[in-house]
Amino acid sequence: MVSTPEKTALISAFGPARSTVQGAPLSADELYKMQAFWRASCYLMVGMIYLKKNPLLREPLQPDQIKSRILGHWGSSSGQAFIWIHLNRIIKKYDLNMIYMSGPGHGAPGVLAPTYLEDTYSEVYPDKGQNIQGLEKFFKEFSFPGGIGSHCTPETPGSIHEGGELGYVISHATGSILDNPDLICVPVVGDGESETGPLATSWHSNKFINPITDGTILPILHLNGYKINNPTILSRISHEDLKNLFLGYGYQPYFVEGSDPDTMHQAMAATLDHCVQEIKAIQQEARSSGNAELPRWPMIVFRTPKGWSCPPEIDGHKIEGFWRAHQVPMTDVAKNPEHMKILEQWMRSYKPEELFDENGKFKPELREIAPYGARRMSANPHANGGLLCKQLNMPNFQDYAIPVDKPGTIEKENTRPLGVFLRDVMAKNMTNFRVFGPDENTSNKLNAIYEVSKKTWMAEFLPEDMDGGELARDGRVMEILSEHTIEGWIEGYLLTGRHAFFSTYESFVHVIDSMVGQHAKWIEKCNELSWREKIPSLNLLITSTVWRQDHNGFTHQDPGFLDVISNKTPDVTRIYLPPDVNCLLSVADHCLRSKNYINVIVSDKQMHLQYMDMDSAIKHCTKGIGIWDWASNDQGMEPDVVLATAGDIPTKEALAASVMLREAFPDLKIRFINVVDLFKLQPETEHPHGLSDRDFDTLFTLDKPIIFNFHGYPWLIHRYTYRRTNHKNLHVRGYKEKGNINTPLELAIRNNIDRFSIAMDVIDRVEQLKVAGAHAKEHFRNEQISCQNYAYEHGIDRPDVASWKWPY
Repeated sequence: MVSTPEKTALISAFGPARSTVQGAPLSADELYKMQAFWRASCYLMVGMIYLKKNPLLREPLQPDQIKSRILGHWGSSSGQAFIWIHLNRIIKKYDLNMIYMSGPGHGAPGVLAPTYLEDTYSEVYPDKGQNIQGLEKFFKEFSFPGGIGSHCTPETPGSIHEGGELGYVISHATGSILDNPDLICVPVVGDGESETGPLATSWHSNKFINPITDGTILPILHLNGYKINNPTILSRISHEDLKNLFLGYGYQPYFVEGSDPDTMHQAMAATLDHCVQEIKAIQQEARSSGNAELPRWPMIVFRTPKGWSCPPEIDGHKIEGFWRAHQVPMTDVAKNPEHMKILEQWMRSYKPEELFDENGKFKPELREIAPYGARRMSANPHANGGLLCKQLNMPNFQDYAIPVDKPGTIEKENTRPLGVFLRDVMAKNMTNFRVFGPDENTSNKLNAIYEVSKKTWMAEFLPEDMDGGELARDGRVMEILSEHTIEGWIEGYLLTGRHAFFSTYESFVHVIDSMVGQHAKWIEKCNELSWREKIPSLNLLITSTVWRQDHNGFTHQDPGFLDVISNKTPDVTRIYLPPDVNCLLSVADHCLRSKNYINVIVSDKQMHLQYMDMDSAIKHCTKGIGIWDWASNDQGMEPDVVLATAGDIPTKEALAASVMLREAFPDLKIRFINVVDLFKLQPETEHPHGLSDRDFDTLFTLDKPIIFNFHGYPWLIHRYTYRRTNHKNLHVRGYKEKGNINTPLELAIRNNIDRFSIAMDVIDRVEQLKVAGAHAKEHFRNEQISCQNYAYEHGIDRPDVASWKWPY
């Protein structure tokens, strides 16, 4: 049923401007120039979608001047260009330091067009100059093989948010302004994007922005009514409900709604003036008083027609203000003379002859309303964060070493010393380093960081929070129970040139699989652009791992994030599985110093055996893979079997198996290999860290059985090594989706990574033991059953197994 005219009028995108803030601050000259800049932007946006020749229509449009494939998205682009132009005005008026993030996804034309008009694009890409030839190349490269995409990809100057995967624009924006007190980031939220879970949660980012030490975000919800071919929820609820929604989120919403350009320009100008003054007043009050209370930051609801300024109808179907304007209003222009006529009329309606001179240059008197130099959002150094990056002042990680006099005889919590190290990294870098995590830093044993900085909290405090709550207005540890939001914050922080560390539970890191994948793609593309400076790496500590889910059970048993990372380009991905504290410290130091990588560190937080002193750990981590001489007895000869491990529990169980085998078969020669850098297993042709075939063969032999006890899913190791000489003799044990509420050993038994399964597997694989090892194999199986029964009866592992130590 169609709503009443009274209801539809309140949510209509058409007509003269309706706005919360009244006023007409633009002079006639300003209004003319802003409208001309917008017309020029719209003209370029249509041109880049449709044309490959005749960029200024100096002759009638011909079929061979049209792209063969019409790709791109018109729907949100004209509205975004309108916003950009108005932000340019307030940047100049108030001398603002501002960047822009395009959330609607395929809205790149709305950013590319003003970026070209304000000269930045031609500066970065000189062949796309401000002339007819440059404009033709600019048009042709859009959504064209060898060119650029329809998102704000790394190739787009001023962009640090691609928007291809919807939902992260506010969290990225928030990360960018942390510790940047003079920066304003404007995240433009697509109303389709607003329906995603990550975006809905990220509105709460305002509770973590400190008006003294941080900049601020000015969110703009671009409400144009439709997704691909459906209406959007927020465009169809009542005006009052929409206002109350954002009041409930803690914002002060201001509405600018309509389609009439002249009145919309005045309304938007008045609204932005008001918002800037409100932001400045909030910051001035907090900074002068030193009192950082949670303010009600402004935000704008900007309602315009979908595909604003395109033809109202085509072939009797509504276009402007409807979902048909989402992508391209016409796809058959080259073959349909009537549609070509409509396209030419549409483009000429922007009057390009009034906007560009004879040579194709945007007229200087119109360009002057935009900022110059680094004040342009398209040239702001925060949007190329490596330009501003300062190296971390690092403590010596060796000072945090634990003493290890004898391998495998003492137990420590692996991550707790790391927390002390991170505490001191934080203390030395109190303006450009933060620790992030979804409500788990204490659980992950990193809570020493609170000794130098608490958890950021701008919402209300209760008296009991003072007793161990670790909350503070000026905290630098970022925690919210939303992995999406945390990942968005940290990416925004890194992309603007700062450093960070993120810890999370292994089972829930999958929540950000696609986000990390998008970040990997971003870095990969940045590596291809000489003008993009390197940024600090994304450092992920994966803890609370699969093998120690003593009470969480099956739902918390999933080591598959390693498989996800392995799918990404080897130029930017690294995976480390340090077996003990000192290796973890060495790896963490290396990762914090690195740039343009995604570093995944897997280390459990529970008590584990310690194997190496710091000197040995540094050497082992530097190599990434190596023989543990102290755990091997094949010195000077070929081994009968190779035991290889990656991960803490798999390493302990394989060591225990080797002891059992050596006691049962004193003449058996065992080589024990541990892997820290997982990509060492790949050939050097596949990953920069990969071992040569010659080195791999030296370690793993040419023809001896290899039992590989692995932290994750076993087929990942096969994937890495399938081209190696001895792959046919490689037998991998890992997690096989067998779990429940298990003791550590019982879970290991169920997945065949336990000491008994490994020992029995060796008997099966070593030729001379297949028959001679029958009695030992029987004994090992009996012990395995005994351990399982003990766990079921007592709820814990058998004490002699739980307290096992390396005996030699």
